[in-house]
Parts: sequence; structure tokens; C-alpha cells
Amino acid sequence: MRNRFLITIVLFSFIIFNSNAQDFRLGRVSIEELKEKNHPKDSSAVAAVLFEKAENKMVYNQGNGFETELVVRTRIKIYKKEGYEWANKKVRYYLDSNLREKVSFAEVVTYNLVDGKIEKTKLKSDGEFDEHVNKYWGQKKIVMPNVKEGSVIEYQYTLYSPSIGNPRDWYFQSDIPVNYSEYISCVPEYFVFNTNVKGILRPKITETKVAKVINMDFKEKMVGFMGRVTTNHNTDNISYTETRTTYLTENMPAIKEEAFVNNVRNYTTSLEQELSMTKFPNAMHKMYSTNWEAVVKTIYEYDDFGPELNKTGYFEEDLKTVLTGLNTQDEKINAILKFVKSTVKWNDYYGYSCNDGVRKAYKDKTGNIAEINLMLTAMLRYAGLNANPVLVSTRSNGISFFPNRTAFNYVIAAVENGEDMILLDASDAFSTPNVLPFRALNWLGRLVRKDGTSSSVDLMPKKAAVELNSLNYSVNDKGEILGKLRSQKTAHNAMLFREEIKGVKEDTYLEKLENANNKIEIKEYSLQNEKDFSLPVIETYSFTANNLCELIGGKIYINPMLFFTKKQNPFKQENREYPVDYGFPFQDKYAINIQIPEGYKVENLPPSITLTMNGNLGVFRYLTNLNGNAIQISISNQINSSIVLSEDYVALKSYYQNMIEKQNEKIILTKI
Repeated sequence: MRNRFLITIVLFSFIIFNSNAQDFRLGRVSIEELKEKNHPKDSSAVAAVLFEKAENKMVYNQGNGFETELVVRTRIKIYKKEGYEWANKKVRYYLDSNLREKVSFAEVVTYNLVDGKIEKTKLKSDGEFDEHVNKYWGQKKIVMPNVKEGSVIEYQYTLYSPSIGNPRDWYFQSDIPVNYSEYISCVPEYFVFNTNVKGILRPKITETKVAKVINMDFKEKMVGFMGRVTTNHNTDNISYTETRTTYLTENMPAIKEEAFVNNVRNYTTSLEQELSMTKFPNAMHKMYSTNWEAVVKTIYEYDDFGPELNKTGYFEEDLKTVLTGLNTQDEKINAILKFVKSTVKWNDYYGYSCNDGVRKAYKDKTGNIAEINLMLTAMLRYAGLNANPVLVSTRSNGISFFPNRTAFNYVIAAVENGEDMILLDASDAFSTPNVLPFRALNWLGRLVRKDGTSSSVDLMPKKAAVELNSLNYSVNDKGEILGKLRSQKTAHNAMLFREEIKGVKEDTYLEKLENANNKIEIKEYSLQNEKDFSLPVIETYSFTANNLCELIGGKIYINPMLFFTKKQNPFKQENREYPVDYGFPFQDKYAINIQIPEGYKVENLPPSITLTMNGNLGVFRYLTNLNGNAIQISISNQINSSIVLSEDYVALKSYYQNMIEKQNEKIILTKI
């Protein structure tokens, strides 16, 4: 399976280091940095990170044990107005009462060059904000003062967290160049972390051992003469070894967005860590998430996950009515999916854990992803189907390359029937069996069965989403076109279209459609199956246009695909480091019938052609036929994989270029 090999993309690495033990300390901004007009290696850069240094330490708290302290120091150069957004910094923190985090900023300064001298502007209290994002997260935000083109900004922030299990991911690359990035991880000997460095470019890694001491204060009560109680205060020193691992990169290029990229952060040089084991003195070693089976077992045993699947009393009576008269698996699946979608609306919160629980979500008619899709799973099981939840990481959450509990932020339902698996998501109004929301189409998920076992699930669709356009039109001797279009969309094409027109008035939609299609004039518009998701959605309309043909020297030049013609290749880079991710396989088909005007004949008709890419990965067919005054053209572009690997990029780019050139060949009509 092609997408199973995508993880190998992170294995390629190279980088040349030129570290000269530079003194990267806040407050040491130079005149040379302020004078710099453009980035020396990327003149298009709107800003650049001159340096950033992070140190993630585990510090001992007398009352709470080990906690995490992350200190980050950053210096950024602003080159252009478009780079002003880099003068603002947001740091999120967790709000849970037991694991509440704290963020503080310090040494926040903007530097400018004024009359040849360095001018410092410090952040005032009105430039710092504490924002409530949602019930789980808050964020501290600073807005740098006196920012101009040429400014250099500096800041330091500290994140305190009682949680030691999941240090924040560290990104050595960004949307702007990063001249120097250093991350130091300090781990006492009592802890073992899973560590993964991913990305095309790799950091230089060094490791040292450091002797550390914990000073522990404790009280000891003594019973003396006549029962008198005294308290002695004692101090005990515990020695341990700390491992300091330094990850260093220099001259990292900006990450550039490219067409059809899933989440560019999947391929950005970065560091992920998660606690895998603790080994305290005189205690049994405790294992955490060492493999996917352990991760799944841990998640399934959470009170707000596994036990929620066993609750059925709140829906039983309602569901009996829904299932009345239904016998087949497909009938039950479709009915239950429709029932949940119409009963409980998604509140836009992700997560695989229930917030208020499935019962309350059912009662309140709103819930998060877990509450909706665990409820869906429970109902499917109640109906006698072999249903289980599937843990998912959304596209925005990225791909985790090693087992950890935070790899997932979403859950869907799956029904197994022998070798077949039907994937379901009731959070999206337009989803259907095996047609998941685009956000959930992210490589692999993890099926969690009742018996505690789990298995990998390929989330990428196998069936092509089809768009069939039947285009019939006539051309008169003035080059004016009178035509009719019937457009039919299935699977994800239908889902995306329904989402596009949701809540949009017909007049507004048609105006947009006319403008997008070379200012055509649309009449007799109709829409079928807008709300019947089991059927293709169908648009039909008549149109007229007077600017889709060219009249040159008494001849009429027609682009047969009219406004459907693609003009530019979306793939412009010579080579590409990332896979091309369409999200789903697709087939675009055009059945075109053209009536030419009386008194004209066809001087040139583009010849038929078939293009293939790397076997059957892509197939383009262009077939033409002339029958009297009628021209028939059949065009089809089919991409048979959701994902095209970077090794196939050159072939894909060439395929698209040849296809676009063919689409732009013109029919030439001349007078008889």
C-alpha cells in the first residue's frame, strides 16, 4: 500500500554545520543585524529567526515531585511589512485544574536603528494579553511595540507544567528562514523518553552527562520525656545523573507551501518526545506508551472512552423505532448514521475523550467528536453489528511517527464484516459510509476492539470520486455559444460541493459560478439530490457566452472544454520533497458535443491521445470524432491513488503538463 511507505520519507537527511560558538544572548543585538536589508540566503524572506534557544528541564518540586520548565529565547529580524506578524507571539497553556500550566514572558524588546544608534523599546503591560481559547486551553500573547521594517525583536518565555509526560514538540524550521536553532533536553536518570526527530534535514545531536543533587527537606516528629512531641527539620541530599541532549541546526531554509500538501509540518525538521518509562530507586519500573498496543490499551481504559461505549439505556427506546423493519447491514448503518447526525450536532471540539459524556450529549443534542462517534459506535453494536472505534489524527494534527497517547485527536466508527470495513463519522452533516470528512483523511488510524486488541486502518479512500460533466453547445458564425451543462458529482466530490453551497442563496451562488466560468450567463438552473446523500448531486443549467471563442481571419477558434480548460500546471517546482496528497482518488470526465454553424467546416480537430503515468497511477484520455456538423469529444483524467510519492513527482508534473497542453489545443472552423 503506497501510503504505508510514506514514513520512509523522513529518513533522507543532510546538513552542513558551521558552528563557531557564537554568543547568542538576549540584549546583544548588533548594528550589523539592524542594517541588514534582506536575508543573505533568501531575498524573498519577510522575516528570519536569527536565533532561538530552548532548554527543557525537569525540576524537582518539594510538594509535587518533578515538573517541567521550558525556557525559550528568541531573536527575529523583520525585513518587510508582510513580516510584521512575526512580531507577535502566542504560547498556549493547558487549563486543567490538576495539570494547569503557566506561561510568563520576560526581556521583551524591539530594537531599531535611529540615526546610526540602537534604540530599544520595551514591552508595556498593554502589549501582553491572556486569552481564553476554549475550556481546555488558554494562551499568553505579546504584541511587540514600535515594529518597523528593519526591526529586530527579542523575547523570552517560560512554560511551567506539572506534566512531564509530553514535552512540547520543537520545530527547527518555520515559514521563514531560521539561522540558528538549538534545543536542549535535560532528563534525570529516573525517566526514559521515546524520541523522534523527523524531517528532510537533520539536526546535529550531542549528549553529555551531568551530576545533579536534589535537596529534600522533611519533618520528623519525636516523642520525648513525658510524651512531649518535638519536630525536627532535616535535609537530605539525593544525587542523580542528568542526561543533557543538544539538538542543533543552522541555516534552515523556509518551509514553502506547495500544491496538494497534507500538512507541511509532517515534513518539517522537528523533535517529538513522550515518556515511555520511569525507574525510581526501590520501585518497580513503570512502562508507559512503548508500542501501539500499549497506547490503545491506555486510551481504552480511560473513564471517558471505553466505559462510554457500554452505555445504551439513554438511546434504546428511540433506536428501536429507527431500526423497525430494517434487516440488512447497509440499511442499519445508513439509518443509524442518519439518526445520530440529525440528533446530535458537533460543537467543533476535537478529541478522543468525552467531555460531558454520551448521555448528556444525547440529551443536550450537542457534543464533541468523541461523544458523537462513540455514541454512533454503541448504537451500531446495539443493532448487532461488529462496530468499534478508530482513533485518528486529523490533518491539522499531523502524523505521529512513533507510538504515543497524544498522536490522536479524533475518533470515528468502523463496522467490520469479514474483509470489508466501513468507516463512519456522524460529526459531518454530509458524510456517508466510507466518505469521511476531509479533515479525517490522514494516512492511518488505529482500530480499537472490545477485546483490547488493535490494528492499523488505512483511512485513505479507495473508490474514486467522480465528476461527470455533459457539455452540449452550438457555435454560431459570430463565435457566440449557446449550451447546456449537466454536472454529476459522487463521493467526496459531492460532499465538498454540498459543503460549498450550504447556506448560500441560489442567486449568490450563480453569480459566483458565472464569474468563475468566464462571465457566462446562466439560465434554467436546477439542483437534484442536494439532500439525498445516497445519490450523486446533479446540477443542470443552460448558458450563453460571447467570449469563449476567437474569430481570427474569418476562422473560428474553439477551445472544446470552454471554461473547464486548465491553463496552468499546479506543479511548478523542478523537484519536490513532499508527497502530493489529493485526499482521495478521483476521475474527472467530460462528454462534449459541439454543433458547428452552417457554412463552416472543421479545418483542425485535435487528434485522439492517451497518456499514462507510471503504470496505472494516472490515465488521461482524449478521444475525438467528427460526424457531419457535429463533433464528439470524450475526455477523462483519472488519478488512482490518494497520495503520489515524491519519487513520482517528476512524472506527475510531466503528466499534468502534457494534459494541459492537450486541453488547450483548439478546434479550427473555416468557411466552406
